[in-house]
Amino acid sequence: MGKDKLYESDLYEPIRKLFVREGYEVNGEVKDCDLTAVKGEELIIVEMKKNLTVELLIQAAKRQRLTDLVYIAIPKPKYKMYSKKWHDMCHLIKRLELGLIIVSFLKSGAKAEIILSPAPFDRKRSMQMNKKKRLNLLKEIEGRSADYNIGGSNKTKIMTAYKENCIQIACYMEREGPLSPKNLRKMGTGDKTLSILTQNYYGWFEKVSRGIYTLTEKGNTEIKEYPELVKYYLDLLSGTTHNQNDEGQNG
Repeated sequence: MGKDKLYESDLYEPIRKLFVREGYEVNGEVKDCDLTAVKGEELIIVEMKKNLTVELLIQAAKRQRLTDLVYIAIPKPKYKMYSKKWHDMCHLIKRLELGLIIVSFLKSGAKAEIILSPAPFDRKRSMQMNKKKRLNLLKEIEGRSADYNIGGSNKTKIMTAYKENCIQIACYMEREGPLSPKNLRKMGTGDKTLSILTQNYYGWFEKVSRGIYTLTEKGNTEIKEYPELVKYYLDLLSGTTHNQNDEGQNG
């Protein structure tokens, strides 16, 4: 049966047995190291805690001054090991080039298992694997006209490039009346214009005839919550219209 009260020292014996089986000489509490395992020239250091904490990661990082083979050891987490939280935790441990041991406390006894071995972190490969996310991030940045969000905000409305695009379309309809996606794109609303109008995520638009859309009352009301953006896009529209008129006169 699982233990009611767990101590850090409860992690020691199953981890000791794990390395002894692999032919290591194991010792506890050597020069502030929770556990050491030695085989020939190979030195392993394990730092143990009941939870993954910053303190544990700092301790382990300090031990990397002594050897490349440093593990952190924690009890098996209660949350699922295929969850985002677990995935993120493993990424951090890999990023720090540490190993990870988890200890399960079962009815049959405690069992230690190596989940990650210490290894150099390939940063270039990691960035290559996340190239699409990087491109999406840059695309989102490029799609915003200015910085309307406060970094670190929680439970507040975030201004995205998609929402800005919706506001732009709504502003042009509010000024010009019902418009087609083709005419909106000519006014500079971009490639996502048709999908924004058809998906109508915010309920701001409605189709009034074939290929023609208009601004709903809801849209007309809600865009007033963004006066800076409304002014920006209306000024942009005025500038575009002015330039088109100039070109027509010059032609």
